[in-house]
Amino acid sequence: MCVNYKPTDAEMLEALSGLSPIGLPAWRDQIWQDYDAPIILSRDGGGPALAVASYGMIPKDKMPPDIRMTTLNARAETIGEKRSYAGAWRAAQTCLVPAMAFYEPNWESGKAERWEIGMADGSPFYIAGLWRAWDDGSWLSFTQITVKADEHPLMRHFHKPTEEKRSLVIIPRDQAEDWLEVGDPEIARAYLQLYPAELMAAAPAVHGYGRKKSA
Repeated sequence: MCVNYKPTDAEMLEALSGLSPIGLPAWRDQIWQDYDAPIILSRDGGGPALAVASYGMIPKDKMPPDIRMTTLNARAETIGEKRSYAGAWRAAQTCLVPAMAFYEPNWESGKAERWEIGMADGSPFYIAGLWRAWDDGSWLSFTQITVKADEHPLMRHFHKPTEEKRSLVIIPRDQAEDWLEVGDPEIARAYLQLYPAELMAAAPAVHGYGRKKSA
């Protein structure tokens, strides 16, 4: 389960998406639960638009006082059934999460080592996401979608040996607009695939686990 990723900076975001981030609030260079980060969405079929949203489908401020859960990742297998995601999934509120890398624990040494995962050529990429609005619609939140990765040549190396292997869904650039405009959750399922391992790369992260590193 991914709990931390590195977003694109504003300049890279504009180069990747063709959308100007001018006017958006600033975001940090490492994103954790409840941090604001840029997403690309399409509201009412109006074409791609940039927004800043809170990481985690249900922000802590919106949870009952006696409940604490993590909604950073939505499992593709149950995304249409879980209350946290079902409404947004049925409404096909898909989004793109621009990223440079994401982080997972590698336990092959016997202890958790933080690894950075991204594209083999170092380029930015899109993670498949789902978004929802709060209050009057001015506050947005999002989650990232994961799929089973037990047989994936790269992603099977992460998490504890006894745990199911998962991977974030990466949307190819040439499918990005289609993902945003898909409109039908059953058609959207066709996009929830593992990304080719040969196009990805992973290495130990510069900063290990411990204090969160951010701008």
